[in-house]
Amino acid sequence: MHLTEAARAAVALVESIERVIVGKRDTVEGAVVTLLSGGHLLLEDVPGVGKTVLAKSLAVSLGVTFKRVQFTPDLLPSDVTGVTVFDQRNAEFRFREGPVFTNVLLADEINRASPKTQSSLLECMEERQVTVDGVTHPLPQPFMVIATQNPLEYEGIYPLPESQLDRFMARLRLGYPSLENEKIVLKQQAVRHPLEALTVVVQGDTVRDMQQTVRSVHVSDEMQDYVLALVSRTRSHPRLHLGASPRGSLHLTRAAQARAVLRGRDYVLPDDVKGMAVAVLAHRLILEPEARLEGLSSEEVVQEILGVTPVAA
Repeated sequence: MHLTEAARAAVALVESIERVIVGKRDTVEGAVVTLLSGGHLLLEDVPGVGKTVLAKSLAVSLGVTFKRVQFTPDLLPSDVTGVTVFDQRNAEFRFREGPVFTNVLLADEINRASPKTQSSLLECMEERQVTVDGVTHPLPQPFMVIATQNPLEYEGIYPLPESQLDRFMARLRLGYPSLENEKIVLKQQAVRHPLEALTVVVQGDTVRDMQQTVRSVHVSDEMQDYVLALVSRTRSHPRLHLGASPRGSLHLTRAAQARAVLRGRDYVLPDDVKGMAVAVLAHRLILEPEARLEGLSSEEVVQEILGVTPVAA
């Protein structure tokens, strides 16, 4: 796919979602960038700000299959991935697909399920396949997990382990809308939900072509050095117990490429890296206990690192 065509489709996707998610351009663009990068998205925020609606809007705008799983403490791994059952009529075992066999999977309130159930998504997210009873089943393509979770201060949750968090390309927050935008939302939903009026703007098959276009975006040695410098500083920062992994470097580079496509460019600029650094790196970092007690956030640490890391000349 030509760059211009991919950029036009990406902008159309952003504008379609914005008909439902009002006044959150950066978050919407972040979601589209994650899709174009072939990554998975974690939406963390308080209830009622539009996390689920954002996921649905993305799926509807793509015209792809969409399934939602409400994660609860009693949810089993087989409820997500599927199970092998015995067919008495044919006297044979057959695999019954779980909801993960879709293009866009919404894992709603993922941190309310047990760690065992959370881990059922690890293979799906990384390898785009499911293995049940020793048999591997490929997932449909494109495949994207959009998980929502409540902040850690809420009760009845199981924090996601580091290995699970690292598989999400980006973590985004919507936050409360401004009063002006909230008034627009009230007027929009006076008669019907704007989600009902959304139409397909980008065909699901086109997404794979767009993702290939993203991979062809030029990343100079200087930009690679800049990404590595940022990630390296997270590993030696005195307020961090754990820094970003090599997967974080790969995800930040890919996200920068996708952001460049969204801006109509076939090369990455420092602004592309900076624009995605917080979303891609912050959720991979673990603060030292003293830093947490002081109220420091991983987002603030990434912002600090951005401020002191020069772009390679």
